[in-house]
Amino acid sequence: MSVPAVIEAAARNYHMNTGMLEKMVDDLSPEEWLRHPDGNPNHVAWIVGHVVWTRERLLSRIGTQWSKPWLDLFGRGSKCGGDVTYPSKEALLEAWRESETVLGVALESVTDEFLAQPSVQGPPTTDGKQSGVVNFLAIHETYHLGQISYLRSWLGHKGFMG
Repeated sequence: MSVPAVIEAAARNYHMNTGMLEKMVDDLSPEEWLRHPDGNPNHVAWIVGHVVWTRERLLSRIGTQWSKPWLDLFGRGSKCGGDVTYPSKEALLEAWRESETVLGVALESVTDEFLAQPSVQGPPTTDGKQSGVVNFLAIHETYHLGQISYLRSWLGHKGFMG
């Protein structure tokens, strides 16, 4: 089975993002995952958890159940820091990899009929339909990977893209 044409670019972006994120965080220490600039910016652990949370929400929307018990720490509107104990770097990356596998299968299984349905609630949509939610969330994920790239530089690491 193949991914419906209306979300094919998004599916490629999700797959590409998986490899990019892995490379972006490979050389970060567990301590660096929890460092962030003064103020309210999120740290790498929160951002990775948030994109995994977003993938879980997308999977649920398109009819596939997959989750981790700690994902609510990273939901929309949740705050980074405080007395929160975040999952380890390893646990977050394992969930990221699992989400890639499950998402790949789910995007191949979603029907054109479902994707054509109007989206009246939830995340923004690029076309007013469920397909637009899938496409928007790929953009959302890429945006957050850009934040991780910035944090890499702030932490003193070589830029990811050169």
